[in-house]
Amino acid sequence: MITVVKQDPQGNTMLRYQGEVIKRLPREIIIRAGWTLPAKDLGYARFEPGDTFTEYYYADRWFNIFDITSADNTRKGWYCNVGEPAVISQDRIAQIDLFLDVWVAPQGNSLILDEDEFATATTLSEAQRQGAREGLQALLQMIEARQEIFAEIVDNS
Repeated sequence: MITVVKQDPQGNTMLRYQGEVIKRLPREIIIRAGWTLPAKDLGYARFEPGDTFTEYYYADRWFNIFDITSADNTRKGWYCNVGEPAVISQDRIAQIDLFLDVWVAPQGNSLILDEDEFATATTLSEAQRQGAREGLQALLQMIEARQEIFAEIVDNS
């Protein structure tokens, strides 16, 4: 097991949970964790007990990607957090969240979330703002090009 620590822009812990390491590479780690909180309806998706999150963290990218499936293994979509590159150690993953998020439906439609929160955040440094903008653009390009995990997008057109 490995502990994931989600932090605010100042490094304060916002959330802590554990997951199972699936794969460890020099600059990336993939873990699996279950949704253990009460059901949460976000409007575009609903997270429920029994959902599985396969989480991709990168030490050299300004985002992480959660591939979310339901209890019956149906893909719900991908939730992507824009944040500072992850600090990955043997027993811990720490990542500073920078407000921006992207939801990607199984068919590939993407929705950028929390742009207003990012725009008005007074706690972000200029380096964090720049890294977040670049991370968001890199992520959107990956989605559009169907690269890496997004190669699994189901095109129903």
